[in-house]
Amino acid sequence: MKLLNLDFTRIAHDTFRIAGSKIIYTDPFKVAKRDEADIVLLSHEHFDHLSLEDLEKVVSPATFIVASPLCRDGLKGVKGRETRFLDPGGKTTIGSDKTGKVEVEAVPAYNLNKFREPGKVFHPQGDKRLGFLIRMDGTTVYYAADTDFIPEMKSFKCDIALLPVSGTYVMTAEEAAQAAAALGPKIAVPMHYGAIVGSDADAEKFRALVKNCKVEIV
Repeated sequence: MKLLNLDFTRIAHDTFRIAGSKIIYTDPFKVAKRDEADIVLLSHEHFDHLSLEDLEKVVSPATFIVASPLCRDGLKGVKGRETRFLDPGGKTTIGSDKTGKVEVEAVPAYNLNKFREPGKVFHPQGDKRLGFLIRMDGTTVYYAADTDFIPEMKSFKCDIALLPVSGTYVMTAEEAAQAAAALGPKIAVPMHYGAIVGSDADAEKFRALVKNCKVEIV
């Protein structure tokens, strides 16, 4: 699907293929066919975000991997061109104006109110799990990954926001709609449903609740 000047394909769960000057995959999971990514973004180490089986399908010797430091052990043996680990707030640039430049900024991703047991959230603040701001071809994409509606979102500027909507481990549809209102993107896209938790109903509820921007279900 064409969103602004980039092509988006949602593979499953939180996995998108974003195509412009470069081909970018976010957290490859349940990838059905082989492809060659220029850039793979890995938000954290959980099996539905760092999947060696799926990385084998998209990583080539030319692929740059940008990942949370929590992925370091899990990526041993994965042979791309280069792996760059970013802490929240870290930035990196891949390519050039001549070949197509992509700027990636790592941002925090964590839970406020999704608990594995009393007092312990699934994705604690400070653990260096990431979302990403991706700047390519004049468009900024915010890939939120596994997060709640956190205060930092109010400072993010993006054209397209990819937001989890299923609850349990991430924002509910209602919370994601609040996040979309704070972010103010041109387009919001629901994700994190239909594979492990959540259903199409969560995506449709999100679309019904968002009033400030266009919602595309990819």
